[in-house]
Amino acid sequence: MGSFMSRHALLQSAMLALLMLGTGHAGAASSVLIWPIDPVLEADQQASALWLENRGNETANLQIRVFGWSQNGFEEQYQNQRDVIGSPPVAKIEPGQKQLVRLTRTKEVPPGQELAYRIIIDEIPSAQPPSADGGKTAAAIRFQMRYSVPLFAYGAGLWSKEDSTRARDPKGIGLPQLSWRTVAVDGRPYVEVRNQGAVHARLTDVAIKQGGQSKPLAEGLLGYVLPGAVMRWPAPGSLAGDSALQVRVNGAPQVQSITPAR
Repeated sequence: MGSFMSRHALLQSAMLALLMLGTGHAGAASSVLIWPIDPVLEADQQASALWLENRGNETANLQIRVFGWSQNGFEEQYQNQRDVIGSPPVAKIEPGQKQLVRLTRTKEVPPGQELAYRIIIDEIPSAQPPSADGGKTAAAIRFQMRYSVPLFAYGAGLWSKEDSTRARDPKGIGLPQLSWRTVAVDGRPYVEVRNQGAVHARLTDVAIKQGGQSKPLAEGLLGYVLPGAVMRWPAPGSLAGDSALQVRVNGAPQVQSITPAR
């Protein structure tokens, strides 16, 4: 079994500042554009593509790893795995150039199931400090950037992402099945969302509607709830029993109200 990393541990190591000697400036080594931001491995696909493009003015040295992704105890968990491999595992991309990363599955997903992964892309800082005018060594705070991209793989008979180029069996569409409730933890109110559906739920533009007023939890991305999981987020103040949770699920054009838990 691989070791687990919590979301906190990943975020803690996500940005590493390296201090170099001399008179200083701050800057990031490169700017990496990643697409698609929501790659999938369909049931009939052995591999999928992820593109990395260096939009910066320095060489980007990147490490690419794919972790198993689960949710437990209201926390994100990441586990070492070999069911999906990213190739190449290390990429050197010059300014203005791009690199294809091939995401290849080595194991079939059970029929009717969705498995979740996280592609973690770490920028490896240059070992050499930049030179200042006159040939002297310049000081810089250089940041190690970390990019995290979700990846979902599907077993036979299940799909969730619309794709006009692929024939689809309407019976195979997977939908999240969400419910919510409010809880108090150490005297603080939280919103809990449970997903009993077959596929993940990506929650954006989330708000609590109460007494004719709307209190936002997140104007952009709040987070994900994987199949069979329960996730929890701080609520914007105390909530009455007649509150409604409104959310955009998986980029749907319309915001919807989530069913209260019974």
